[in-house]
Amino acid sequence: MNELPVLIEDGAALETAFTNQRQAMLHNAPADYEHRKSQLDRLIAGLREHQDSLVDAMNADFGRRAHSESRLIDVMGPIMDARHARKHLKKWMKPSRRSPEMLFKGNSTQVRYQPKGVVGVIVPWNFPLYLGLSPMIAALSAGNRVMIKMSETTPRTASVLADFLRSLYPPEEVVVVGGEVELAQHFSSLPFDHLVYTGSTHVGRLVMQAAAKNLTPVTLELGGKSPAIVSESGSLAMAASRIAHGKSVNGGQICISPDYALVPQDSVDEFVDELGKAYAKMYPADADGSHDTDVVTQRHFQRLQELLSDAESKGAKLHYLNDKPRSEKHLPLVAVTHVSDDMRLMQEEIFGGILPIKGYRVLDDVVEYINRGERPLALYFFGDNQAEAEFILEHTHSGGVSINDWGWHAFNHDMPFGGTGASGMGHYHGKEGFLELSNARSVFQRRLWFPIHLFNPPYGGIHKMAFRLFIGKPSK
Repeated sequence: MNELPVLIEDGAALETAFTNQRQAMLHNAPADYEHRKSQLDRLIAGLREHQDSLVDAMNADFGRRAHSESRLIDVMGPIMDARHARKHLKKWMKPSRRSPEMLFKGNSTQVRYQPKGVVGVIVPWNFPLYLGLSPMIAALSAGNRVMIKMSETTPRTASVLADFLRSLYPPEEVVVVGGEVELAQHFSSLPFDHLVYTGSTHVGRLVMQAAAKNLTPVTLELGGKSPAIVSESGSLAMAASRIAHGKSVNGGQICISPDYALVPQDSVDEFVDELGKAYAKMYPADADGSHDTDVVTQRHFQRLQELLSDAESKGAKLHYLNDKPRSEKHLPLVAVTHVSDDMRLMQEEIFGGILPIKGYRVLDDVVEYINRGERPLALYFFGDNQAEAEFILEHTHSGGVSINDWGWHAFNHDMPFGGTGASGMGHYHGKEGFLELSNARSVFQRRLWFPIHLFNPPYGGIHKMAFRLFIGKPSK
């Protein structure tokens, strides 16, 4: 095997890393249970040991990022995911016995889950550890080798993560790739056995096009405009508090953050008031800012400002819930009322601390409005009426749902995380992630005593009897 840098940043090293992993996959037996468990054990212990350096790197990339949120999502999240996989791995790996058709009764049928091979993981900048390590956990659990392409927006995190993972795994098992957009394009063109991408819908389409040239299967975790529905049946204050939290964690830069709120028309003003109270309680104006997270780059910050300017120019009312930004890239939560569908913030995924609020009269109108758009990655319902919740669940589509809260369905690792339609395809987390990155291999084993010769020509009376038994007589 050729020697590789700890962090791969050029095309030649990228090709070498891929070749090395492919050769290692071909020339070694699939990793057994003990080896896979050891890989997960090392990750759990390593994250605990290196959490400070990882958190500091993410803080440096963002300019300022709440350390507690980094520990909660990017450190604790992968640890929880890996613990869940470790607990259930032996059961997941067992062949699944299946029932043969009556025609083949007495023979053996089973499904064996074998590694796919080399799995590529393309990571976004917003949660650079969780959204890189979680697919890696699924891939390693399934016995694969993994190449992780980090975002060019988080170079410090990429460097620290590369050192960290090299201390845990040889490069024939896991490598980290840095570099700019051109290297990401090169990465997505490699003939992986599976490619996982988390990020925007626009780039997701490009990744899928590149993968299609190699017939590489893809898992796409995208985004979209995830609605938060507030019902008259529940507490307006509770809904406002949870939605304010969802729009503020990580500066609102989350693919499953509530993108806009649908609120009973007569309660919109009160909802804005409650939103302001909740935000002020979480982020007091006189606080030191240690719980805030900046917009990741000046370019992203400028885009958010343009969304606000566009909305205001078209008649929207902007409600600044805290008019004292902590830095030049900090955007305190802004509620926006009197919105219309011709505004950019009602057409694009916001990915920041801006919450458009639309009033509605009846839930039928809510369902019709949501279903007019692309299917979102997440959907949220706030209310005490279970019949209303079931109505929303039955008449809408989304990748996941949280009721009376936001986002936490994606933090429970016994459930799959994924999208539908324009918000993605496939899953990771839990058993579904293991299955996603495994080849479900059907195995039929004929017992030697089984009279298979009866299926051979020349065809005669016994075949007619079988046809009558399994097909039946035609109607006259």
